[in-house]
Amino acid sequence: MDIAYIPSPSRGVLYLGPIPLRAYAFCIILGVIAAVWLGSKRWVARGGAKHTVGDIAVWAVPFGLVGGRLYHVITDHQLYFGEGKNPWNAFKIWEGGLGIWGAVALGAVGAWIGCRRRGVPLPAYADAIAPGIALAQALGRWGNYFNQELYGRATTLPWGLKIHKTLPDGEVVSGVYHPTFLYESLWCVGVALLVLWVDRRWKLGHGRAFAVYVAAYTVGRFWIEYLRIDEAHHYLGLRLNDWTSIVVFVGAVAYFVIVGKLRPGREDPASIDPAAHEPADGAEEKAEGEKPSEQVDGEKPSRLVDGEADAEPAAKVAEKPGKDAKNPI
Repeated sequence: MDIAYIPSPSRGVLYLGPIPLRAYAFCIILGVIAAVWLGSKRWVARGGAKHTVGDIAVWAVPFGLVGGRLYHVITDHQLYFGEGKNPWNAFKIWEGGLGIWGAVALGAVGAWIGCRRRGVPLPAYADAIAPGIALAQALGRWGNYFNQELYGRATTLPWGLKIHKTLPDGEVVSGVYHPTFLYESLWCVGVALLVLWVDRRWKLGHGRAFAVYVAAYTVGRFWIEYLRIDEAHHYLGLRLNDWTSIVVFVGAVAYFVIVGKLRPGREDPASIDPAAHEPADGAEEKAEGEKPSEQVDGEKPSRLVDGEADAEPAAKVAEKPGKDAKNPI
């Protein structure tokens, strides 16, 4: 009896001549674009300048990629170091392996650098970008689909994911498994919508919208992690990422409560982004150029119309009696 399932792609890379076009990379790039787009809209709505989010993302994104890879390599070091392993594989980021915990942690360091350079408070920036990060995760998880990785336990559910791949050690994996990539992608979309609703309803500020994102994401990551069967370190019966979810959840809730009591409400829009209140280029020069000319020898300054002197004085001379209008002299 055939079991209904979601088919996996036959390959996750296309070649444009000698150039590989990897689906995993495209999913990450689309996620970054979505996060910057949504974050920019929210930042402008809060009173910030249009390009601030993108300028800070130039710092945050590279730091986040490095942090995500470092977390993965450190927590799964057995995949890259030891007898029979090739340490250079740790640099093959296109094969998958980005830990969201490291990406957010080191990405925050990059964002902090960018915020300092722009004179922007990091908590306000984090609030604006929070739902965009969740949306980026939702898109990025589809890279795991194309790489046929991070699937869950075997299942007979009609939305099970068909896997057929050969592991580096030669083992062939074939079967229908829980599509944990899909579960997490849908969960992240829900987290993004939740943050948008909560922030609009209660006008959160000072990093509390970001705390809602973190807390909501960790709840979903906990139960999704429980379904996964890929190799991982276990402590007291739980996977490492489950323990990380618990610790981060507690920290996010504590931050939300404490900051809510100390600094309720949202930041003053006039204080979050100096670039939003700078005069446009040439505005000062234009204002100076529009000033009327100073009086010379007690005469009134002439008025200019389209760059020509006002013809009113000449017209009055022409109207004097006894003078030829065409030749007043």
